[in-house]
Amino acid sequence: MKLWRNEKCDEWHSALERYSAVIQAQQVRGLPELDIWYRNELPALISTRKPAYITRDELERATVWKMKRGVWRERNRMLVIGNDPALVKQTSQECFAAVPDVRRPITILSALAGVGPATASAVLAGHSPNVYPFFDELVAQQIPGLGAVAFTAAYYQRYAAALRERAAKLNSQCKHQEWTAHDLSQALWANSGGKIAQPRR
Repeated sequence: MKLWRNEKCDEWHSALERYSAVIQAQQVRGLPELDIWYRNELPALISTRKPAYITRDELERATVWKMKRGVWRERNRMLVIGNDPALVKQTSQECFAAVPDVRRPITILSALAGVGPATASAVLAGHSPNVYPFFDELVAQQIPGLGAVAFTAAYYQRYAAALRERAAKLNSQCKHQEWTAHDLSQALWANSGGKIAQPRR
């Protein structure tokens, strides 16, 4: 929780700058390339579509990115692939149309097979990173007051609200960078060292 309580802008900036190096350090095959796609290409793809939507293939890639960075669950990936492409497009359009409501977009996208709050947040972070930070256990563990991590919509709402509030406070102090809630989640994840730096259970 040291970074969370840190008021020095440079410390937060340094953590975010280490993100790519920490991705590499995970030594997960294909993760660095997938992470570049997730951070750079997916948001650009979403932003060019009117109305905004994602394809089933993009949803699968975002799911794989999430699992390569965290815990692999092949059944979830297969469930995601099993969604009808037209349904994914329609559901994601409804999801993005509900932004910036803090609850409805997560609920709408989570109706797809294999999609829970964490995967939904990965997609929404690519569309509106100021409102929807990616939901990661290693980040949640650094936020005081949230309690034991639970991958539920209710827990995500508390997690996202804490990151939005912290980003607003950081933005009032740091003039050289505009922080989104998702930026903070990425900085905190990098600060954790990723899954490779965690003690074995």
